[in-house]
Amino acid sequence: MKVLAITNQKGGVGKTTTAVNLAAGLATKGASVLLIDLDPQGNATTGCGITKKEALPTVYQLLLGISGYKEVCIKTDFGFDVLPANRELAGAEVELIDIERREYRLRDALASGHADYDFILIDCPPALNMLTVNGLVAADAVLIPMQCEYYALEGLSDLVETLRKVRAHINSKLEIEGLLRTMYNPQSTLTQQVSSELENHFGDKVYKTIVPRNVRLAEAPSYGKPVIAFDKNSRGAQAYVSLAEEILARCSINKDKTA
Repeated sequence: MKVLAITNQKGGVGKTTTAVNLAAGLATKGASVLLIDLDPQGNATTGCGITKKEALPTVYQLLLGISGYKEVCIKTDFGFDVLPANRELAGAEVELIDIERREYRLRDALASGHADYDFILIDCPPALNMLTVNGLVAADAVLIPMQCEYYALEGLSDLVETLRKVRAHINSKLEIEGLLRTMYNPQSTLTQQVSSELENHFGDKVYKTIVPRNVRLAEAPSYGKPVIAFDKNSRGAQAYVSLAEEILARCSINKDKTA
């Protein structure tokens, strides 16, 4: 079982898109997957066809100990489970301050559910706050989606420093699982340069799979579906299936029902 926090302090890099579509991709390969929406915007929740008004109880109640993991968990039509979120989750930031073991609330709450899944994916908010810290403490490793642009490199160095601090003080096992290049435009010289820098600096940590800019990928959330369910032949869908295969290979898990 692998717990991956999908995180980047910079917004708009395809973090939630990656969380939802990787969950769907892994599920199509036969893996049992739990997706945790840890972002008060709740975009991963709606991207799986769950309305935020229906999603009660949510991760908010889970973190505060009001509801258990089984009560919060929702089965989707796409082969994976979701712990949903809505705006209420923003209040947890303040309420967790005075709670004992506040950094460990998510990890403790998930302890009973680990045996149920091959993968737990955590969609973290695009900020370093108590919610993100809970995600990083619960995780074995982080998956970092990023655009190949200049500012992304600056943000990446900040994120690596944050991960170093979390590893030093709270979660010693935390590591970078991989970097995923998203919204990739192969015609841009800058994109190619940044991509080369990533490969030179991080080596095998950079996934071979590259997610291109893709209209169908952008459209899918408005239909409440992962792109694999929306248009399985699109380049975006094919990219996330490829990423799922790459991650399964890295984790030495052969779950493909067709294998």
